[in-house]
Amino acid sequence: MTDRTTFPMAGPAAAGTSRLEPNAISVAQDTLIGLADTGPTVTVQFSLVLLIAATAYGAPLVLIVTAVPMLIIANAYRRLNLWNANCGASFEWVGRAINPYLGYMTGWLMLAGTLFGTLTPVTALGPSVLAVFNQPSTSKWPNIGIATGLVVVMFIISVIGIRITARTQVAIGVIEYAILVVFAIWALTWVLGHHAGTLSVTRDWFSLTGIGGKGSLVGAFLITVFMYSGWDGTLYVNEEVQHRRENPGRAAMLAVGIAGVLFVLAQIAFQGIAPFAKLNSPAVSTSPLVYIGNLLTGSSVGGDVLAFALALSVIAATGAGIVLSARIAYGIASYRALPSSLANVSPRFRTPALATIIASVLLLGLGWVYLLSTSVESTFSYVLDNTGILYATFYCVTALAAVVYYRRRVMSNFWEALTIGVLPIASVGFLGWIAVKSILAAPAAQNYSLLGFGVVGVLLIFIARFGLRSSFFQIKRESWKPED
Repeated sequence: MTDRTTFPMAGPAAAGTSRLEPNAISVAQDTLIGLADTGPTVTVQFSLVLLIAATAYGAPLVLIVTAVPMLIIANAYRRLNLWNANCGASFEWVGRAINPYLGYMTGWLMLAGTLFGTLTPVTALGPSVLAVFNQPSTSKWPNIGIATGLVVVMFIISVIGIRITARTQVAIGVIEYAILVVFAIWALTWVLGHHAGTLSVTRDWFSLTGIGGKGSLVGAFLITVFMYSGWDGTLYVNEEVQHRRENPGRAAMLAVGIAGVLFVLAQIAFQGIAPFAKLNSPAVSTSPLVYIGNLLTGSSVGGDVLAFALALSVIAATGAGIVLSARIAYGIASYRALPSSLANVSPRFRTPALATIIASVLLLGLGWVYLLSTSVESTFSYVLDNTGILYATFYCVTALAAVVYYRRRVMSNFWEALTIGVLPIASVGFLGWIAVKSILAAPAAQNYSLLGFGVVGVLLIFIARFGLRSSFFQIKRESWKPED
């Protein structure tokens, strides 16, 4: 198939202005950006005990099974990027393949999911740092100071340029993943060596329903689907990646695969290191990786090293969140579907400086509100819990856009029918089922916050269509043709 992009990168509104820097980062660097947005180490920290409880120790197979639809949907993203590579990604793909109004809503969900998803690592760094220095982890102003410093530093790196951003992500990622893998292998040798206090690996660990069939498949998939979220970040910097049509999609698939390996290795190793009652105790459950590090080394050294890896994971996720939020806003604003000033690119740094500033300020403001006001913590928790549903939703819509755009190609042969037809639709069904189950199981207040995202999206559509008079809503539907 011949690759083609009908319109300039990032849309017509940006034509004639400074551009993002092309061919600035490699596929490996792009992969690390997607992995950073997934946050493997901090994700393992938050999910380890939850997965043991939900799966009755059957988490490894559940993680492997979940990786399959994620890889299929990542391949759908890859195919769409071959057609049209721009920072708006799903915003434009869905708009051009299905409907511009649905495309706008998808873009809003991408932006909201990325921005609110980044709030979790921003507010998580403070307690980890304070714990290392044996300070109260709930002190408000130290937490605010640490969160502010984190956002400011990552903002500066983000606005200076994509090259330094990518190099920072590589440096952080290499150290973080090396620490996680070394401790996971160390823990696995303890478990397989039947060290005192460890649990034996059994066949039930590789069963979907866990030991004695007591695992909850729905509960397990709710956790693992959301663990993988964030790999799509490789597509939002696609205009700055070498071979921008091919490599971002490859990076997305690599990010899913590497995250899957890290998750499975860490889960097998760490879930057997100590009895569940110990890992789930109040003193351990808030920071199980630190406890595991202390246990393996027999001192606080191991815990400090893993706490350092956690801090690196949080820092990387924050930096990725700022960069990706700014690129998404830039892609949408280039069609004047957001204020067109957000599509301005700094001639010096070749980055969407204003969009980066606004993303950072919003992130910092939300973080301050969350950390200062205990009265809104429960509300914010509901909003943050919904970020996984936002990801699942726009993953599904994007996969459907791939099927619709390539519908003529789907009918051309068996392999295309399978890879861009049957499998993406099956994956959409799986993620849709998980999202519906999550909504049905959620408290009413959480669902109201989810409704709030939808209402805001509709309001933004009206503003873009009638206030900003965006040209995006007049674009024609496109589809693949045999001559392409």
